[in-house]
Amino acid sequence: MKAVNKRDDPASATKPKKKRPFNAQGFLQSSGVTRTVAEYRRSQRIYFQGDMASNVMYIQKGGVKLSVVNETGKEAVVALLGPGDFFGEGCLAGVPFRMGIASAITATTVLVIDRKEMIRVLHEEQRLSDRFIAYLLTRNIRIEEDLVDQIFNSIEKRLARALLLLARYGKQDQPQKTLPKVSQEMLAEMVGTTRSRINMFMNKFRRLGFIQYNRGGIQINNSLLGVVLHE
Repeated sequence: MKAVNKRDDPASATKPKKKRPFNAQGFLQSSGVTRTVAEYRRSQRIYFQGDMASNVMYIQKGGVKLSVVNETGKEAVVALLGPGDFFGEGCLAGVPFRMGIASAITATTVLVIDRKEMIRVLHEEQRLSDRFIAYLLTRNIRIEEDLVDQIFNSIEKRLARALLLLARYGKQDQPQKTLPKVSQEMLAEMVGTTRSRINMFMNKFRRLGFIQYNRGGIQINNSLLGVVLHE
């Protein structure tokens, strides 16, 4: 029997080749994109509410907290972002001022891309445009889930979900083994409760083995997911 060379096999020739996933960071770091690299230390403000909105930012390393402050000075956390996330994209829709505050959660490196440059590359690079739209849709779903979480779930469930989100549980990349040091005050802002209540549930999670404290921060175990799923 004559061996069939895969190159000569018509069936193999029609099989679609697997496309490599688009590397947004690699593209944005390429020489064809005008951008600057900015580094921020832990708790440093990246921009303030009311600042001029003239660029989009992409997180290379670290984490960013987005928050808003009301007239009395009370701050509420809107989102916590990590590597691979965009923020400051409101300028692309013509929003002239920053609607909230962006702060570094830990030592953070971001790519800063001017508004006009971002519009240019989105028009010219279809894969980046697809990646950006997918990110915006995912974040919109996340905001809706946060609202439902605040209305219907207990403080304990909201805290467990916040910790899992900080660990980027469910992302395509591997969840972080250990979270950077996150204050209980910040967790209280995310969950919408007091620091004392956060402290009580964090101690409970530790007793049950859902989390562990170490010098590097907080280790999140997969068993914590049971708190969110339990009715």
